[in-house]
Amino acid sequence: MKQIQVGLIGFGTVGSGLAETLFEQKERLQKKVGAEIVLSQVADTSRKTLPKHFSGITLTKDANDIFTNPDIDIVVELIGGLEPARSFLLEAIKHGKHVVTANKALLSIHGKEIFEAAVANNVEVGFEASVGGGIPVIKSLKEGLVANRINSIMGIMNGTANYILTKMTDHGVPFAEVLKDAQELGFAEADPTYDVEGIDTAHKLAILMTIAYGTYVHLDNINTEGISDIEPVDIEFAREFGCRIKLLAISHHHGDHVEARVHPTMVPTSHMLANINGAYNAIHFNGDTVGNVLFYGLGAGKMPTGSAVAADVVDIGRNILCSSVNRVPALSYLPENIGTPKITPMSKLTCPYYFRITALDHPGVLETIAGIFNKHGISIKSVIQKSRHQFDPVSIVLLSHTANEEAVQNSIEEINALDVCTKKTVKIRILSDKE
Repeated sequence: MKQIQVGLIGFGTVGSGLAETLFEQKERLQKKVGAEIVLSQVADTSRKTLPKHFSGITLTKDANDIFTNPDIDIVVELIGGLEPARSFLLEAIKHGKHVVTANKALLSIHGKEIFEAAVANNVEVGFEASVGGGIPVIKSLKEGLVANRINSIMGIMNGTANYILTKMTDHGVPFAEVLKDAQELGFAEADPTYDVEGIDTAHKLAILMTIAYGTYVHLDNINTEGISDIEPVDIEFAREFGCRIKLLAISHHHGDHVEARVHPTMVPTSHMLANINGAYNAIHFNGDTVGNVLFYGLGAGKMPTGSAVAADVVDIGRNILCSSVNRVPALSYLPENIGTPKITPMSKLTCPYYFRITALDHPGVLETIAGIFNKHGISIKSVIQKSRHQFDPVSIVLLSHTANEEAVQNSIEEINALDVCTKKTVKIRILSDKE
């Protein structure tokens, strides 16, 4: 039987998940592919041995041994980070190897270079595991939705942030306490910055936008805000307004420009995304012919992500066997048709807003605040003021009708400068009915 030989760089969590998947599903894959998928070589600087059932795999500390191995058809990079991962992929491509990666940070920053190198060397790039873990969202966007103009992308794309917000919502626990719990359970890294500050979500949104719109979207194109400033009081007010707070990736296609943003969002409980809880992800597309489509599942983890990497290996293996390399372009659009995006400035964004203003309970304070919003053209929909003792700081909560981001920022700057305001104003965008 023919063989498709795979070289793996990095035998960590996801790398071992891929190895387990190829080992456990060996017979099933043979029946589906018509060839044996063989993990024949692993490069890992920290390992001296592999588990006993992988005794047939050659272990090396030098990735160049994989690049120069003439029997290797596909190189899988699962070490993460920007370097040496970027150099490894480019070197593999230069040696005529097809490549697979789960590295969303790398693709959101250096994707253009990598994809162009692959085209120049007539090899394929598989990256299903870079977004959504085991959810087959990239393949669906590239192929299943190929006949659609994608109007919008919206989703919960980071399980750690969603787990934290779910715990805060269900149990009223402060952010710092839930984060510590998530770290102890292994949901959050020792340095959780990428997860809780929205950076990991922005990596994934950049990749999805590139495929959906046929433009090379870079991480720097995406306005990114995290959840570390969300407090239990905001979650309670959201509940009063019939909402749940989620960290959302949002993009809308406006024809000549596209929105690209990641931030905490108040989502009405009637919306499907409000009910995605725990460490689960959900990614929603709207296409002009298909309408609304939702993908749901575990967005990370050893076996779900290993499953997605294996799917790329199988796809490329099938193409090799049929001599149909690059039958499906890596980014759905043909390379010559991929352009440069025009990103909607955040100052032009319009949506409803939630404001929580902490101020001394003096006469006329609410009137002053309302006057500032009115001066900047912001119409207030509802107000809640939680009074305690006189002269103690109180929370004044306002919901606006649809407002302009620039006007909102100017209003907040003016309100924060008031002598009676004791903390910075909290602003959370609200998912509009149109979304």
